[in-house]
Amino acid sequence: MSTPDRRVIVVLGTTAAGKAGLARELAVRLDGDVVSMDSMKVYRGMDIGTAKPTPAQQARCPHHLIDIIDPWDFFSAALWVERADAAIARIHAAGRPAIVVGGTMLYFTCFYKGLFEGPPADETFRAALQERIRREGLAALHAELAAVDPDAAARIHVQDNRRIERALEVHHLTGRPITELQKQWDAQGPRHPEWHWQRIGLRREKEIESRRSNARVKRMLERGLVEEARRIWSDPRGHSTQAAQAVGYRELFAHFEGRCSEDEAIERIKINTRHLAKNQRTWMRRMTDLPWLDLAGDEEAAGRVADAEKILGQGSREPRAGNRDSS
Repeated sequence: MSTPDRRVIVVLGTTAAGKAGLARELAVRLDGDVVSMDSMKVYRGMDIGTAKPTPAQQARCPHHLIDIIDPWDFFSAALWVERADAAIARIHAAGRPAIVVGGTMLYFTCFYKGLFEGPPADETFRAALQERIRREGLAALHAELAAVDPDAAARIHVQDNRRIERALEVHHLTGRPITELQKQWDAQGPRHPEWHWQRIGLRREKEIESRRSNARVKRMLERGLVEEARRIWSDPRGHSTQAAQAVGYRELFAHFEGRCSEDEAIERIKINTRHLAKNQRTWMRRMTDLPWLDLAGDEEAAGRVADAEKILGQGSREPRAGNRDSS
């Protein structure tokens, strides 16, 4: 029987930071499995715009939680956590470490700290919000959110329908900002204290991140992002609200619907990708104990795997409950 290896190594970083490449190298060196923590890589067929690993890259080590649902299916943080828990249980049962990688920071927080226990959905209120969006536009609701919860508005994109709706709903039902209620996470330790948690964050200079983001969008367009998005948009089975929020797709969907030109859509993709990176940086700055791997210029994070291992071995491992020696 394999010796249990309960390591869960979490690789965090902004979009285009190179975290997926580093995670694969760690998995190969440590004989582990990669668990994708990306809210859009779960969708089948959304390959180019999500920078999904190629079949050759996935063949280097086992990958989980990629291509698990169709674009017209509902998905959520709670469903992802449920599936991640099951995947990691299988990986640990095989005596292997799990390398969790992604930039969906809400997924990470729910995975690490636990799901946010907010009030249940109010379908009447949500229907009223949808009607207001049709009449006034989503920017008006984002401005309203900024008035009642500026911290939430600062980290939620002006086009993120689902999260704006939920933040306003929580405030409507409780009279308190969702940011205030989410502070329950701050006092909590890891959700699974029996796991050997290790975390590492990747960072570069902001200007370099922005340049890399623009270059990434250019590569996606050259690979056929417009055609891929059009195929998903025109599918008679439709697409879920969650899938339609993906950067790179929602802007092109607006173009297909005649609300902007293709050039305008491409420029919005670049802007929204940089805004996504800004939101990711904001989330990670709140993790004051996150160990960092600093990257210079355009160097690939995968080439720094030895340095990453060294950082992971220098105090980023969190011991099991009741056992200060987790080695």
